[in-house]
Amino acid sequence: SVISFQHLNKIESMVNDAIKYGGKILCGGKRPDAEWAKNGAFYEPTVITGLSQTCSTIQEEIFGPVVTIQSFKNDEEALALANGVRYGLASCIWTSNLERAHTFAQAIESGIVWVNSWMVRDLNTPFGGIKHSGVGREGGVHSLEYFSEAKNIYIHLPRPVPPAGTITGPKKLSDITNISSKTNNIIDVSA
Repeated sequence: SVISFQHLNKIESMVNDAIKYGGKILCGGKRPDAEWAKNGAFYEPTVITGLSQTCSTIQEEIFGPVVTIQSFKNDEEALALANGVRYGLASCIWTSNLERAHTFAQAIESGIVWVNSWMVRDLNTPFGGIKHSGVGREGGVHSLEYFSEAKNIYIHLPRPVPPAGTITGPKKLSDITNISSKTNNIIDVSA
């Protein structure tokens, strides 16, 4: 099932656009006829060929069980097709040539590249898109930065600040245990 009936309608619309622009449905392309699927937002896994690069089914993120297949004559054309979209969340490379896989993985404009696999993800690794697929990364230590907001605070002190190395108090940030951004506590570590 997809996330909602509204999203199901979007998927159907994009597949219908593909057909309208000359796409050939190799399989799927409709809601399942089964009794169990009648009340759910289900769509059959769909494979489409024969589309131009400008078709919305290729250009948009569908987030549904739809894949398009495009042929290419050489590596340069394959890379141009892969990068010729405004989104870049994830991509897959299927090859038995590891050197070629590395070359393509570096050149593809995508936040994550799977080689000979799909949807394998360790939650400790960064995940996120580029271009119109978003900014920032979720997962691992990258999440801390993504879900944090840096703040620069300047305080003018009416008295001279002691030279570096002469400040008394905690020696490192982990020694300060009573800072709370929720209560706006301020600790003077120069005393």
